[in-house]
Amino acid sequence: MFDYDIFSDLHKDVYGFRPSAIFMKNVKNFSDQERDDLWEALCDQLEENTKAEKAQEEADVAKFEARVLDVIDLGAGDRETALRWITSQETFYHSQCVEHFVWEQGILFTDYGKGLLKELLNIVEYKEYAYV
Repeated sequence: MFDYDIFSDLHKDVYGFRPSAIFMKNVKNFSDQERDDLWEALCDQLEENTKAEKAQEEADVAKFEARVLDVIDLGAGDRETALRWITSQETFYHSQCVEHFVWEQGILFTDYGKGLLKELLNIVEYKEYAYV
């Protein structure tokens, strides 16, 4: 039996949005084989998307780590100082700002990014937010 709610969830995972009502109405008119083929195509695309995201994360980690090493070579001397220099132009009010910085690098949800976040939480200087 074909579950249209799960199909809609899968479609959203693959494309970032749910299928239109018109499309779903058309899918209900598909044969079982056509629905199975559509399901398999979505699963294949999800797998491709996942591989591409993983490759992008690995490239982003390598890029950030190369940046850290470059800053060390430019005179920072050690990783902590390099991270301090890299983040010196950023304004951090609380830990979510630090998370956002790591997210902007494309690495927040990687093991490297999680470790970096812990490092940065102890390194960055927080600015007090001025309420107007």
